[in-house]
Amino acid sequence: MFFSKIFNFLGKDLAMDLGTANTLLYTANEGIVLNEPSVVAIDIRSGELLAVGAEAKEYLGRTPDRIRTIRPMKDGVIADFEVTRAMIAYFVRKVIKGMRFAKPKIVICVPTGITQVEKRAVIESAQMAGAREVKLVEEPMAAAIGAGLPIEKPTGNMVVDIGGGTTEVAVVSLSAIAYAESVRVAGDELNETIQRFIQDEFQILIGENMAEEIKITIGSAMPQPEPLSMEVAGKSLIDGTPATVTVTDEHVREAIREPVNIIVNAVMKALEKTPPELVTDISRNGLLLAGGGALLKGLDARISQVSNLSVMLDDAPLTTVVRGTGRAMEDRLRYRDVFIN
Repeated sequence: MFFSKIFNFLGKDLAMDLGTANTLLYTANEGIVLNEPSVVAIDIRSGELLAVGAEAKEYLGRTPDRIRTIRPMKDGVIADFEVTRAMIAYFVRKVIKGMRFAKPKIVICVPTGITQVEKRAVIESAQMAGAREVKLVEEPMAAAIGAGLPIEKPTGNMVVDIGGGTTEVAVVSLSAIAYAESVRVAGDELNETIQRFIQDEFQILIGENMAEEIKITIGSAMPQPEPLSMEVAGKSLIDGTPATVTVTDEHVREAIREPVNIIVNAVMKALEKTPPELVTDISRNGLLLAGGGALLKGLDARISQVSNLSVMLDDAPLTTVVRGTGRAMEDRLRYRDVFIN
């Protein structure tokens, strides 16, 4: 007991959003202390870790054969156990400086559709990276807490969290998820469909980073007041030479139409499966949109148009989940019912 109190005093507890696209870390005293891409670059001959996070993302599509750039998270869960463990350890060391003998407690958010095997992989990865204790919170619940929704009350609140690998739609009431719908279509899928469209429409190959830039700059789910366009550079499929084309917001809407429809349909399916009393609450309270994918222009209006619900976009949707995970970590007594392991 005495040593436990010393560890609690010296240790720096962490909340982690271990996402497919980005990993965020939060501490009680400092708030969000890390926000970096979930990417690792490794020398495959020596096994040496060459770069992690933002630096490693710059390696994508630019490495020689001996260097492998890996995104160890896929669809919100661990695809490469060893690389994920190394990535978590690197990020934790970057945040916790000094007194490393005091291992931190870590609260990690996970998708609602995660299996027991996947839960075990997340917990063991964090433990092997140096965590003393690991707790899990489901992402929609963390988003609801982060946005300040009254999760403890017997009132239905709908949360749509669009990350890199998954879109989580959940109805929250009495500190529990009354119904959840999880689809493995989100920000990464939008990038991939943009890449395929540019290839088919213009016979040009573009990289993952360029596709993401197109999505952020001119991507939209509905027509915008002013037409948008940008110059896109890539490699010609015809002769392999550098090529540049002008891509419009209309092109991008056509490219991402199918994944956007899947996200909207997930919302409608969740409403269909939710008890009428909770649907009545949701019609009164509106729907919360969070996650990096929520920043797609016009997506809130598109969901509102189809569902007849008012849609609230969180002020900082990229950090909603990690802020909620942090609050659950800070006030474990109040939020004790939201932990799932």
